[in-house]
Amino acid sequence: MSDTNSAVAIMNQVPGSNDGVRAESPLHHIGLAEIAGLSTDDAGVVFSEEGLLGHLTFRCEPTSPLIAVAQSILGVALPLSPLTSAEQGDLVVRWIAPDEWLISLPNEQVFDLETRFRAEMNGHHSLVNGSGGMTVYKIRGKHVVDMLKKSTPVDLHDSEFPVGKVVSTVFAKAGAVIRRTGESEFELVVRRSYADYIWLWIQDASQEYGLAVEA
Repeated sequence: MSDTNSAVAIMNQVPGSNDGVRAESPLHHIGLAEIAGLSTDDAGVVFSEEGLLGHLTFRCEPTSPLIAVAQSILGVALPLSPLTSAEQGDLVVRWIAPDEWLISLPNEQVFDLETRFRAEMNGHHSLVNGSGGMTVYKIRGKHVVDMLKKSTPVDLHDSEFPVGKVVSTVFAKAGAVIRRTGESEFELVVRRSYADYIWLWIQDASQEYGLAVEA
């Protein structure tokens, strides 16, 4: 963790922001847009990718006065209780560890947020921009829990995994950060290197329930 930001160089990492490079999600080559549009009425699992979000990993002692500064910058209280999350509009903050949070927001906003952190956070903390290395899968449906039970050892019963809960856990033979966003809705934050594997796993695990894709 750093004690000062004076020597930190900030670069806008959003593709197309200053170099004309096109942004492509980890599943771009799959052609999800072409698969989407099939009826979701009878599908037990519905899948979509939100692949072009910005992701910042923030670390700071939870008792530090910098927590209040971070909350002011984010516009939402950091979730300090284990395995919880917070939302404000398009911004999501997930508790990852006692001194670590994963912040996700629209890609076009991440540079401004990072710039504010660098300018206003003077003290012992760490902020890492991992935007290009992650993607978010959204899954929902009447059989989404059945599919997830094949994939992770986490107890997914409503009483143990309520809306808003977050876990970093094994998913298939890889890993994911799983958050419940509704009664039958979840999201997976997946490392880019696992994106294909987990997408193929979800297809296989959803076969008996029916799988539909949303753009």
